[in-house]
Amino acid sequence: MLLVLTDEHKEHLAFLPEVDSAVVGEFGRIALEFLKKGSNSKIYEGAARKLNVAVDTVQHGVEGLMYLLTESSKLMISEVDFQDSVVVLGFPEELNKLLLQLYLDNQKEIRNILSELAPNLPHYHNLEWRLDVQLASRALRQQIKPTVTFKLHLEQNGEESAKVLQTDPATLLHLIHQLEQALGEMKTTHCRRIVRNIK
Repeated sequence: MLLVLTDEHKEHLAFLPEVDSAVVGEFGRIALEFLKKGSNSKIYEGAARKLNVAVDTVQHGVEGLMYLLTESSKLMISEVDFQDSVVVLGFPEELNKLLLQLYLDNQKEIRNILSELAPNLPHYHNLEWRLDVQLASRALRQQIKPTVTFKLHLEQNGEESAKVLQTDPATLLHLIHQLEQALGEMKTTHCRRIVRNIK
């Protein structure tokens, strides 16, 4: 699978051939640090002064490199696919090899960082439901008031919890219809392409 870079990312990475290979390696190290600890504008300013360029140029170069490495690691792109993805940038062969080495050296660490950044959400464990129908009352003899009660069992970090939800059948039918529409949308070519790129 090839990594498709937008024109904006290509423009951000266009700065890399203008600097020494040691600087590109340092940008790779900075990109990893930013993934772990977040961005730091002082590092951009110091690098911009040393290279005698604008701070934005350095920031865009590091962020473009970070995007290239994280997306490649997320998609688990092979060596050949990575090289083919980088070739479209028009970089010299030496820089392409340096980028490939950066990717290969840091792929596992980047994947570990990305897995730690992923939110830990509760997930479905079990569902119980009950239909309650009030057949009649002295005040309203002709009206029927059905309600559907759900007990949703969730699991997070090995701990179970339960949520009780209650609705009327009309709202439940509307919800079912919306979910069926969403599932139908997932079968479209556009959604399949997005899901394939997310994995």
